[in-house]
Amino acid sequence: MTAAQMAVDLEVSRQYIHRQLLELQNEGQVEKLGRAPKTFYRLKANSPVIAAPALAAEKASFLRRYFLIITETGERLEGPEAMARWCAKQKLPFEKTVDEFIRTKEKYLAYRDNHGLINGLDKLKKTSFPKLGLDQVYYSDFYAIERFGKTRLGALLHIAKQTQNRDLIREISRTILRDVETIIIEEKIDAVGYLPPTIKRDIQFMTIMENTLNLSLPHVQLIKVKGDIVVPQKSLSRLEDRIENARASIIVYEERKFNRILLIDDAVGSGATMNETAVKMKTKGIADYVAGYAVTGSFKGFDVITEV
Repeated sequence: MTAAQMAVDLEVSRQYIHRQLLELQNEGQVEKLGRAPKTFYRLKANSPVIAAPALAAEKASFLRRYFLIITETGERLEGPEAMARWCAKQKLPFEKTVDEFIRTKEKYLAYRDNHGLINGLDKLKKTSFPKLGLDQVYYSDFYAIERFGKTRLGALLHIAKQTQNRDLIREISRTILRDVETIIIEEKIDAVGYLPPTIKRDIQFMTIMENTLNLSLPHVQLIKVKGDIVVPQKSLSRLEDRIENARASIIVYEERKFNRILLIDDAVGSGATMNETAVKMKTKGIADYVAGYAVTGSFKGFDVITEV
């Protein structure tokens, strides 16, 4: 029901209804659906609580740091509770699966450098680009890993983009700020550029991220131009098509000269858009060195992340 419907049925003011609804939401009894002006409320149908078996403190800490799921009803679960729910749904033994997750995650953590960043340049070199414009590229995490699917950061990124949740986008941005600042210092970056989105949304992930990071460096102007029909990068499966799409749609609208530019994106699959933008920057002569950074990136060579 809407708050207005409740006010009519109960013959009280909307202000009173909203106060009661807020209290019921805080108690976890009621949930809000939608956004103004189409906001509805319903009794919260929580999934059954699945207690996590006792774990060694070290393993529990590892799960709290790296394991997160968003359930089909929108619940955010982390750590042992999330793993217990995931195991119950997959019909897997809890302790054995915990050990397998730790081994698998540690294999991917080995790709991180001394600053905790993942270097994705080798992946791009294996992607067979006609011309490699990027001198370096970094991720804060892989988007997904074998068997267990999306990483913690990958899951948050996916949900943040699909739901256009400002708070979640800000949380991700604050999480990666230290990584971005580290790259700026280590790579001696003197300007940044945010890759523009392809799909029109009411709330753009990159816009919120740019405002939250609030980097003090000059911002290179990058513009996404559209034809009569917008063709998202993620809809293209051939590398050649993705390169041509980026070549035709990304405009480096900048005349200033910089030495070292950092391109920032939310996720890198094939890397076609970021690399082609770097090629354009060098061709135009506005940068001698271009590094890239993405919140998450794919592990394999040519790969397309279709979900974001």
